[in-house]
Amino acid sequence: MDCSELRFILNSLTPEENTRCRHGLYFQDGQRRVDYVLTYPVKNLRRARGPAPAPGPRPSPEDPEAGSPGHGMDCHEDDKRSRREEFEGHLTDMGLELEKDEDVYEVKNGSSVVEKINTFIHKVTEPLHPNVEENRTQSLKHLSYPFSREKQHLKCSSLSCPPGITSLLGSGVYLAAYPLHDLMYEEWASYSVFYKYQPISLIRKYFGEKIGLYFAWLGVYTQMLIPASLVGVIVFLYGCVTVDDDIPSMEICDVRKNFTMCPLCDRVCSYWNLSSACATARASHLFDNPATVFFSIFMALWAAMFMEHWKRRQMRLNYEWDLTGFEEEEDHPRAEYEFRVLQKTLKKEHKSQKAEKEKLTCKDRFPAYMTNIVMMLLMIGVTFAIVFGVILYRISTKAALHMSSNPTTRSNVRLTVKATAAIINLVVILILDEVYGAVARWLTVLEVPKTDGSFEERLIFKTFILKFVNAFTPIIYIAFFRGRLGGRPGSYLYVFESYRMEECASGGCLMELCIQLSITMLGKQLIQNNLFEIGVPKLKKLIRYIKSKRASFQEEEREKRLQRYETDYFLEPYAGLTPEYMEMIIQFGFVTLFVASFPLAPLFALLNNIIEIRLDAKKFVAELRRPVAARAKDIGIWYNILRGVAKVAVIVNAFVISFTSDFIPRLVYQYMYSPDGSMHGFVNHTLSYFNVSHFQNGTQPIEPLYLGYQVEICRYKDYREPPWSSTPYEISKEFWTVLAVRLAFVIVFQNVVMWMSDIVDWLIPDIPKDISLQIHKEKILMVDLFMKEEQGKLHVLDSLVSAAAKEHGGRNSHSPLARSRSIPHTYSNNY
Repeated sequence: MDCSELRFILNSLTPEENTRCRHGLYFQDGQRRVDYVLTYPVKNLRRARGPAPAPGPRPSPEDPEAGSPGHGMDCHEDDKRSRREEFEGHLTDMGLELEKDEDVYEVKNGSSVVEKINTFIHKVTEPLHPNVEENRTQSLKHLSYPFSREKQHLKCSSLSCPPGITSLLGSGVYLAAYPLHDLMYEEWASYSVFYKYQPISLIRKYFGEKIGLYFAWLGVYTQMLIPASLVGVIVFLYGCVTVDDDIPSMEICDVRKNFTMCPLCDRVCSYWNLSSACATARASHLFDNPATVFFSIFMALWAAMFMEHWKRRQMRLNYEWDLTGFEEEEDHPRAEYEFRVLQKTLKKEHKSQKAEKEKLTCKDRFPAYMTNIVMMLLMIGVTFAIVFGVILYRISTKAALHMSSNPTTRSNVRLTVKATAAIINLVVILILDEVYGAVARWLTVLEVPKTDGSFEERLIFKTFILKFVNAFTPIIYIAFFRGRLGGRPGSYLYVFESYRMEECASGGCLMELCIQLSITMLGKQLIQNNLFEIGVPKLKKLIRYIKSKRASFQEEEREKRLQRYETDYFLEPYAGLTPEYMEMIIQFGFVTLFVASFPLAPLFALLNNIIEIRLDAKKFVAELRRPVAARAKDIGIWYNILRGVAKVAVIVNAFVISFTSDFIPRLVYQYMYSPDGSMHGFVNHTLSYFNVSHFQNGTQPIEPLYLGYQVEICRYKDYREPPWSSTPYEISKEFWTVLAVRLAFVIVFQNVVMWMSDIVDWLIPDIPKDISLQIHKEKILMVDLFMKEEQGKLHVLDSLVSAAAKEHGGRNSHSPLARSRSIPHTYSNNY
């Protein structure tokens, strides 16, 4: 199978140096620039591998397909050629200039085992097929499109012609269709210019408004991360400076307090001193301090200001790019939808002869909808199951490490289990992200949406739900469920009757939440967003290049330098902006949803995005085929998703501060239970008592004298009555007091922060004042222009009427011509 390129231009541009013609950016004359490339397969009976052919007549360089005799083509190739000729004929009729590449080279099919088997089966079954032209009725899609300059290449008037280049690509008439790359690398895609602003206007001219808006949004988001990063670093430094003055941490680290804690697991775990958790307690203070409350409020207001700032920036770009009056064109039905409608029409025609305009109804899509619901629930269930599996891993690994004879291993059990479990979660998240992306696309295809816009929105919604659940389910478990389902000593909750549920560390689960959040966020950014974005396109490009090296070239073609339109063919096809937006939306969730537990999240996001901008730029310029420019006046459904995440972030941070951190218990103790109004005695206040003789049979520690003395009472973190009370181990009144304050804090925090966000939204106008004034002035100028135009027409009409009246001597003053003078005057006055 040979490959050939068809180059055409929309307009004759300014001539440049003829020497650049050899790079494939210009026609053979070196002056007319190539705007678009179409690549298609050509049957060729010759096999170029071997010596050069003998001199003789050669096919015309203007028609590479002439090298294949007509009788050697099957009906499919003949049909493709005729459809290609008709399509190119329409392009020529519309004024486009076409030039076919005279260098035709052969690309051999792959020699994989599957392809060999398929070829063998085809040869064996070929005699079984009737020697008649195949019925291709179902491949006919009778579509019509309104005229649009952006879709001139889709114009097709014949009923037997597919609706446009998309269908021609899908049916194999063309292998690829793409414009050429020719600039934008040094001043935008290079890492050496990371500190510079992006040339947004140039990006818009090069890629179109839709991609231009994405990079503009990414730039605004990255700029807004700068103040958030600075405040986050200040909050973190505040924790570092005040860690030595934190009284609860000092009490935990004080060996003289001698808090003997209950075992962390059954039998193999023994009693332990609370002072051994000193490092964890001090580290928790770096993220669990009063400044995190302020930072949570700040980040909620930051999100509101970011949304408002982007709306203003978007409005300014709309004005600069002449999009203020732009309305989305009528969205045309997708080819797949029309095909399904055609199938439905043909089925009804067999039953009745009534000609009705058919469409796909909810009844037609009901099986697809049910499949979507079942598969979405199944995928979410898979995520929950994997999280549960990681929980079992932590429980079993902790018990196994406690049985180790190595003292170092036993002393670092918590850190080892936390880190390895977080890494396992990260690996699973990365794998499931790819799986869920493919599943979401498959489910969307099953629905057969009518338009491309509907297809994209449904795909985005499914992908976001699955990837959001995948990324944040482990974090939500640690933040809100871990340590609250385990029970108490003597009455623990067991899974499968042998695995005891997990408990939080003495300093709470906030530190573990921070570890999980940091590893997941940094891992996704480093591995998925960066390495995958660099490695996967390069790998696919390498595979295409290796396949091309297998091609058999003629002697002169072997020494020929590849043209630009040939090198672009080996690039990865453009697949839309959904992956780019999705990774940024998930990152926005990491920055806002659990920022109370990880104030450094904005800083890591900023560092990542500085690289991400140039990485995406390099990918679009050097790794992907240049996409066809598309117009858009906003970022679409992504803005609504951002607003939703920002609103949910307020609620999530309220619950993190209230239930995950020790902020509320400390506040309640200081103002309700502390004898002197200080934090002295807080640790003892939060620890309950347990009589070790009340352990269930078979759960007592194997080494009860591990600490060197007999233990009769051990402590555990909870608000429960002591064993000597009238209601031993029942929930104490302090628990209900703390719970009431926690719920009150959630309600107050949520309403106050959302109220402040609404104020920010109200204070900042969506349209900048200077842009609003310019739009108003332009409207006035347009009205004046129309008025002058109308007045000019009236003067011309008055002159004609006066000349006619003079010619007739005023005798026909009541004629329709004379009376018509009053109509324009009346219209002009009303206008």
